[in-house]
Amino acid sequence: MSTDGTGPDAAAHWDEVPQFALPLVVRAERAEPPGRTDALEAAARAVLVFLTDPRTVDGEWTERALAWQDGRIRKVVRRARGAGWTRALALPGITVISGSAELRVYPPVPVDHWPADLARLQVSGTDLTDEVPPDDPDPAAPVLWLNPGLEMTAGKAMAQVGHAAQLAWWRLPDEARAKWQASGFDLAVRTAPAARWAGLLASGLPVVRDAGFTEIEPGSCTAVADHPALRASGIV
Repeated sequence: MSTDGTGPDAAAHWDEVPQFALPLVVRAERAEPPGRTDALEAAARAVLVFLTDPRTVDGEWTERALAWQDGRIRKVVRRARGAGWTRALALPGITVISGSAELRVYPPVPVDHWPADLARLQVSGTDLTDEVPPDDPDPAAPVLWLNPGLEMTAGKAMAQVGHAAQLAWWRLPDEARAKWQASGFDLAVRTAPAARWAGLLASGLPVVRDAGFTEIEPGSCTAVADHPALRASGIV
């Protein structure tokens, strides 16, 4: 769905290898849909939980995870309710709950060969709202900042913060990774104040640049991952 966009040579490589996508399914019952921020934070945590699951690190999902990460790190968000959610729960994956949001992440699948019970779920137009604006994030916690100048559906934004969390994970030293994992991947997702966005882009923190397959222009900067350990370690 999107990539971090690291240049033409990398893009050429990505286009030559088999393409996989990481499926994310959010539960969106008609009467009780989750809040937007809860869904965004669940998506980011789900990516991190998947990356650190023993089945991904050295197990039955490892081969597919490596193939997925060798191409564009696509993430596709679908929504399910009722019987569709029940069928989604029956497939091998991991359920993550964050506030009002319940989400399931699955091992990567070829972009053109999804399991039938996931392929039938709706992918476009996934949008959610917050009844109450989220609080200011804890300054000591990792924050995934969204571009204040881009309009994105919740589904699109969920993929972007999933990318941001993954880029932060790749950049962190081992000690910081262990601490973050032990916290249950504490994090916040917020839309950046307009006055801060340019500074975040120039900070050296991980930036997600979209491939432009859906909703927004190719190369758009969608999210920045601000992890205190990246600043403290001098990595940025």
